[in-house]
Amino acid sequence: MKNKISDVVLVVDDSPESLGMLNVALNTQGFTALVALNGLQALAIIDKVEPDVILLDAVMPEMDGFETCKRLKVLLPNTPIIFMTGLTDIEDVVKGFEAGGVDYVTKPISPDEVIARIKRHVQTAKQALSAQNALDHAGKNVFCVNKQGRLSWATPYVHEFIDQISTKDTSPWATLAEVIEQWLSNEHQQNLVIKLFSETVTIYYERQQEDMHLLSIVKTKQDKSPSDLQQALPVTKRESEVLYWVSYGKTSWEISQILTMSPRTVNKHLEQIYKKLGVENRTSAAAISIRILETE
Repeated sequence: MKNKISDVVLVVDDSPESLGMLNVALNTQGFTALVALNGLQALAIIDKVEPDVILLDAVMPEMDGFETCKRLKVLLPNTPIIFMTGLTDIEDVVKGFEAGGVDYVTKPISPDEVIARIKRHVQTAKQALSAQNALDHAGKNVFCVNKQGRLSWATPYVHEFIDQISTKDTSPWATLAEVIEQWLSNEHQQNLVIKLFSETVTIYYERQQEDMHLLSIVKTKQDKSPSDLQQALPVTKRESEVLYWVSYGKTSWEISQILTMSPRTVNKHLEQIYKKLGVENRTSAAAISIRILETE
């Protein structure tokens, strides 16, 4: 597993003079500098340490900076790469961006300029990662609407989710807009449960930013019933009902009151349940039942 050290800059350059000068400048500013003389060394280094930003010389023997950049971006798609080049031709600058670079500085290098660029790109990358982590934590299930409930923006996950549950609706976002607008105009502290598609969904209000409303959407968890136990286990309808209430910690007497049968009959059903499930007691039977009832 790769080690992650804070604020690491990988400098890839075949010029010892440039490496030495940049190493001093970076260390002075509190960065940890790693150096590579060529693209292969750079690839070997990132296999062990993940840098926060990469300074990459465009012109190097064997594997040039453009090819090195392409290979680095496959392994580190979110790490900013800044090209260092003496090339001033616009085609070479464009080539650097096409390879995956986010910025470039021209040689001879100005240490102050390089440090300023590094700080900016490190901060931007960390902000992007923080936003991505927030979306991941939320299941990427957020979207944004205006006060009329019309969609302004949604994550790819939400678009895919809506497409999956609205196969019979050619304009699902228009359908949602109507109910969301009404919900927003009233008291939206209560979650909005929508049963207009193939799956029941719940919309949660996250926050408001100017005239836009950030919402999240999840599939509404459906409570399972004794019939789910009957389908999953070799038990009768009545036995599934007894087992269902056993999973909720009910005593035989309580189950008898719920199902309008005698406690003796409940116990007889339990004896059959134990045999069919291959367990010896109520606790083991309840564990099997709970596992089925809690499975999505």
